[in-house]
Amino acid sequence: MGRPENPLGPAAGPVQRFACALRELRRGAGTPTYRTMARRTDFSVTTLAAAASGERLPSPAVLAAYVQACGGDVAEWERARRAAHREESARPPEEGEDTADPPYRGLARFEIDDSERFFGRERLTDELIRLVREHRHVIVLGPSGSGKSSLLRAGLVPRLRGADEEPPAAIRILTPGARPVHEHGKLFVPAPGPGETWVVVDQFEEVFTLCRDPRERAAFIELLLADGDGRLRVVLGARADFYSRCLEHPGLATVVRDASLPIGPMTRAELRAVIVRPAAAAGLVVERALTARLVEETADEPGGLPLLSHVLLETWRRRRGRTLTLDAHLAAGGLRDAIAQTAERVHSGLTQDQAELARRILLRLITPGEGAQDTRRPVDRAEFDHGEHGDRSDTDAVLDRLVRARLLTVDAGSVDLAHEALITAWPRLRAWIEADRERLMAHRRLTEAAALWEELERDSGAVYRGTRLSAAEERFCVPGGQDDFTAAEREFLAAGLAARADVHRACE
Repeated sequence: MGRPENPLGPAAGPVQRFACALRELRRGAGTPTYRTMARRTDFSVTTLAAAASGERLPSPAVLAAYVQACGGDVAEWERARRAAHREESARPPEEGEDTADPPYRGLARFEIDDSERFFGRERLTDELIRLVREHRHVIVLGPSGSGKSSLLRAGLVPRLRGADEEPPAAIRILTPGARPVHEHGKLFVPAPGPGETWVVVDQFEEVFTLCRDPRERAAFIELLLADGDGRLRVVLGARADFYSRCLEHPGLATVVRDASLPIGPMTRAELRAVIVRPAAAAGLVVERALTARLVEETADEPGGLPLLSHVLLETWRRRRGRTLTLDAHLAAGGLRDAIAQTAERVHSGLTQDQAELARRILLRLITPGEGAQDTRRPVDRAEFDHGEHGDRSDTDAVLDRLVRARLLTVDAGSVDLAHEALITAWPRLRAWIEADRERLMAHRRLTEAAALWEELERDSGAVYRGTRLSAAEERFCVPGGQDDFTAAEREFLAAGLAARADVHRACE
């Protein structure tokens, strides 16, 4: 009797499940010893035992010898081995298992420190540098997913810092948010000392999607169009579908006419650089078949760069050795399905309560479009603390899962979608938005009103009244209607209802 084999758990994965099946085949053949099986084949005892160890799949030749020694059907077992190989290739490493620094950013934008692996945009960066040297106010326009944020941060800023001429006095990067003047007004004051101050306004469309106060919006636009006594330069990045909104302001219209840089599709050579050069810099190889397929698919995909970057990251996670393969790419879901596959994998690993919490988190990070595409909405981490309706430890756990999957980003206490591509590429999230669109729009308006009320130290004149209060009462004062409210939002609505009750009592 030979040494007992180590126990295997079929649920541990396709390799272990295949090894369990091989052991069953051997038992069905009367459990011949591996020495007896070796005499029937050209392979050693050690090699045959390793085939059913569960550590790795056997090669086709070893499998054929093992199966023949046990009287099995070689062709049938080879088909099973290929299926197990495909399933194993589709499994990314467990979280924390792969400690290597990925060469691709996935859905996350390139940051300033990523300039060394920011490939494919050299020509466009040159054009932007020329434009910002000739004009004090420049706007970069492109569809969602065209790489505007990465161009500004990993392309423009490092080039400004490394310029041979007088270096900038300061480079400041911001996104407008709901109160752009209140939050960022001081950033438009030129820094002391020699050199000019550069202000880079990324995601400029937020002045239309998040800033609801027309006076605040107009004041911010006037602020960024000032020249700071000749010491201020401003570069804007905006989604192309907000082009017409920019033309509503005469000063912005002039910038669009005289100093705009449209971001069009990448050339095939640029796409190849995006795919191959980050891998090469990390000592990796991309299969030619994979490169050709990705170039072909992305060349005609509007806003396809985040899809490309994400599937490359997922392909890298499934790499075998130093090579990124077409099989691994297909296992990741391909260009169009990789984001959904990643998101669904995370969602399926949540409990029912965690999945509901994830839905609330993700919907709070979205501003439903009103005549435009839905957009992401960066929020303060505190917005996810729902008092008696949520436990912070549960929220932290769900946020952590979403961040580790690179679906969300957390930066200085602010939580955001990694990219707006998540909205369009994940069917489940789209369905959540469509099922709740009207309520989401009403909730966003209430959130902004509650924030203003807080800023005004809970001034009674800032609460909802009249038809706005009645509409909010009808929509939110129902069982479960405020489960995803923050404490401030609940108190804001309660203050409006209390003020109305006081008026009714005074009139009695």
